[in-house]
Amino acid sequence: MSATTVSAKEGHKPPHQLLSKEDCLEIFKQLFLARYFDVRLIKEKKRGRLKGTLYSSHNQEAVIVGSLYGLESTDWISPIHRDMPGFFLKDAKFRWRDENRIGMSIKEVCSQVWGRSDSPGRARDNWSHIGRRSANIIHSTSMLAGTIPVAAGVAYADRMKGGNAVVVTYNGEGSTAQGVFHEAINYAAVHKLPVVTIIENNQWAYGTPTHLEYSLEDFARRADGYGIPGLVADGQDVFDVYDKVMEAVSFSRAGNGPSIVECKTFRAYGHGDHDDDRAAKYRPTQGVEEGRKRDPIAICRAKLLDWGYLSKEEAGLYMAEGKGSAQTTNEDFPPEVVEYLNEGIEFALASPVPPAEEGGKWVFKEIS
Repeated sequence: MSATTVSAKEGHKPPHQLLSKEDCLEIFKQLFLARYFDVRLIKEKKRGRLKGTLYSSHNQEAVIVGSLYGLESTDWISPIHRDMPGFFLKDAKFRWRDENRIGMSIKEVCSQVWGRSDSPGRARDNWSHIGRRSANIIHSTSMLAGTIPVAAGVAYADRMKGGNAVVVTYNGEGSTAQGVFHEAINYAAVHKLPVVTIIENNQWAYGTPTHLEYSLEDFARRADGYGIPGLVADGQDVFDVYDKVMEAVSFSRAGNGPSIVECKTFRAYGHGDHDDDRAAKYRPTQGVEEGRKRDPIAICRAKLLDWGYLSKEEAGLYMAEGKGSAQTTNEDFPPEVVEYLNEGIEFALASPVPPAEEGGKWVFKEIS
């Protein structure tokens, strides 16, 4: 079953052409927000104000922003370690600070990163092993692809209750070699469950290049064995990601079952900041430079300028693209982006840490 199975009918506009100017500018701003979250945390750690491992989403922001933007509030997501901005970008369209939206706030996410009492994990982890049923976010796991069977279960339960939610899961391309990936997608295909599996192909499964992971060019071809659509998106173009994911979501919501969307992107840094030095050795410098040339912010900026949504003066503001975390400053980002993240960080820094005696709580079943 090819990509044309879920594509818009001939003569119909691709999904992004139905977005308003305001939507497109909001998407652009969310790219800045995802990038600023990344580089700001790196700076905070270097300043000694933050501990723990960071998993950078730098250069992959179009995947998370483009895939989330068109979802319904009641849809479910299961972000992984590379998608930390997804926790606060879910249902955030034009309402970042709305406490009633179905997602997590920037204060909660920053509290998680800093290990404070107001975090979902209450200092048991500083990163992405969080989730919440009321936010329609499935708890992430270090076992990549491990959330796909959970997503299938969530979709099945929602369908039994008469719901129409779609569940979007995020996975690295390396996870497609795991047995649970195939078992879960086969189950979703057999039962026609509305599960959209996004494969973030950033060219490296930790230190293993894609040509040593899979014999074909496109990981989306994994879908062929299950008779479901497999789409390929330019993971650096937020509007192409939006188009492909919305096609897959519409296909699932119509009762046609699951699909796979491969987003071809590039990991700017190491697997985590603990791997940066090692990554500089196992990844050729030229390849890294080539992979980072197509910055998603720059690609989005050029399109908005071409469409007339940005003037030349506006397009010349906030040049965050093409820079590493050490080179960026607050002036490279819109003021509202800096202000929003400052609120989250200052809230986290002012929050208390959980009491030490809580350390053993929720580890074993409490018997009264």
